[in-house]
Amino acid sequence: MESGWLRHVVLGLVFLVSMASVLESSCEFPAIFNFGDSNSDTGGLSAAFGQAPAPNGQTFFHHPAGRYSDGRLIIDFLAESLGLPYLSAYLNSVGSNFSHGANFATAGSTIRPQNTTMHQSGYSPISLDVQLVQFSGFHKRSHEYRNQGVVFETLLPKADYFSSALYTFDIGQNDLTAGYKLNLTIEQVKASVPDMLAQFSNAVKAVYAQGGRSFWIHNTGPVGCLPYSLDRFLITASQIDKYGCASPFNEVSQYFNRELKAAVVQLRTELPLAAITYVDIYSLKYKLITQAKKFGFTKPFIACCGHGGKYNYNTLARCGAKKIVNGKEVIIANSCKDPSVRIIWDGVHYTEAANKWIFQQIVNGSFSDPPIPLTIACQH
Repeated sequence: MESGWLRHVVLGLVFLVSMASVLESSCEFPAIFNFGDSNSDTGGLSAAFGQAPAPNGQTFFHHPAGRYSDGRLIIDFLAESLGLPYLSAYLNSVGSNFSHGANFATAGSTIRPQNTTMHQSGYSPISLDVQLVQFSGFHKRSHEYRNQGVVFETLLPKADYFSSALYTFDIGQNDLTAGYKLNLTIEQVKASVPDMLAQFSNAVKAVYAQGGRSFWIHNTGPVGCLPYSLDRFLITASQIDKYGCASPFNEVSQYFNRELKAAVVQLRTELPLAAITYVDIYSLKYKLITQAKKFGFTKPFIACCGHGGKYNYNTLARCGAKKIVNGKEVIIANSCKDPSVRIIWDGVHYTEAANKWIFQQIVNGSFSDPPIPLTIACQH
């Protein structure tokens, strides 16, 4: 009896010491610098090529806010959880505050530069290498201008924020779909993955060379479950899995993710002072889409905001598309009645409700390698 009681006391003390150690080692991220595509774009593409139209932004911001969603993205929930303001897009010159970081992501961005214009392919010219040039310039000029004081002192990050910031990456999905658009075979797209990841690794190394130490890297989602893919690309009945997703495209996404994880392992060896967290977004998105009802969602393959077709997705009339009716301009690709129970917003991107659900699963480290929560992602 006495020895059992003593054992519980000892275990309790061990637990308290462990918890105290974790709390003591919690990271204080003063800023976030994000690189990516539309999954984390908070206004970059809108600043460069025109605002994402209504009804984008309707749920949370109540107006278009540069995001291809009805509300907040995963990066927004991430910033909230760290007690930081939403990230201003680097390209957005009006009303921006960069004191706690900057967002270099733009919708349509790829890791590798695309040999097309925005209007030809829909892919952003602001690929990852361009985002790095922007970050380098921002880093250098922030020091120069902040020292001048006045308004710059309140709108730009402190010098030491760059070394203690969290650097987030969510990019690669568009590199895969770009290959499908060019009618490359599945094997040809897979063959291009090593080069994509070599360029991705170089980007992480470049940030590390400028003092970045904490990295939070998302893998890519199940492209084969998106209405965009199911509608846009040729798929046979035998290629559809039991849930309704296109298996070949998901297999390429999984291959990309395996190679990305291997690249992260290699980066940890080459960058000994870096803390690099790999986050399995794919598993969560696939789980949410294929088990939608279990988590309170409906119609997982139907876009909430769209216009016609099997998946309420029409590439010629995407979310917010308008036409003239009786001399008046009206939105023909509008939002569904209740986005809070839908997963896919516009055929390509996720609703705020889905983004929130995904973030709630990743914040504690359950889908991370190493399995550590966001709050201690600066730890090796």
